[in-house]
Amino acid sequence: MEQYKKEFIEFMVDSNVLKFGDFTLKSGRKSPFFMNAGAYVTGTQLRKLGEYYAKAIHDNYGLDFDVLFGPAYKGIPLTVATTMAISELYGKDIRYCSNRKEVKDHGDTGILLGSKLKDGDRVVIIEDVTTSGKSIEETFPILKAQADVKIVGLMVSLNRMERGLSSEKSALCEIKEKYGFDANAIVSMAEVTEYLYNQPYKGQIYIDDTLKAAIDAYYEQYGAK
Repeated sequence: MEQYKKEFIEFMVDSNVLKFGDFTLKSGRKSPFFMNAGAYVTGTQLRKLGEYYAKAIHDNYGLDFDVLFGPAYKGIPLTVATTMAISELYGKDIRYCSNRKEVKDHGDTGILLGSKLKDGDRVVIIEDVTTSGKSIEETFPILKAQADVKIVGLMVSLNRMERGLSSEKSALCEIKEKYGFDANAIVSMAEVTEYLYNQPYKGQIYIDDTLKAAIDAYYEQYGAK
């Protein structure tokens, strides 16, 4: 496992973004783990988060793209932090863009924040986590309605490795098949489990035998095939 992935897992735990216990997800599923990117709340956390996304995007897609798009609302700070990190780490200026939930009819009008989209723009989409792929169903038409853009890929922070909306495959696999662009994550839940299982971090075991059994049972029921 790459060093930045190990550091990112520790960063999620330190930031109280990745938690273990009993959680009810928006889908109604009962999950033994929960990831909430809204818990990144400080400048230091956002700077580091942007760096992890920048490294993962660089490793998976290179830097031959023009715009980083983050769906409202959580995608907005992600695009800002990551475009800044790409500039600092790689010396490449990428434009950032997000959508508004409501179309603005005065001043800076339209549905987009940040950069406008132009025909021919190559776009990477950035999100916190994709459980079912529903958010891309909403995002894809917004992008295509603005300009004739080419979507290079999607980057999320955590691949939950669950079945998507319409098959036994993962949401990221479904997205790739349906829309024709790659979908990747900084880390997968399998990597998180491998790294933390019975391995103390700062004197604490986060995934012990009991929690590992709960995670295995969860994936037996909801995991992608």
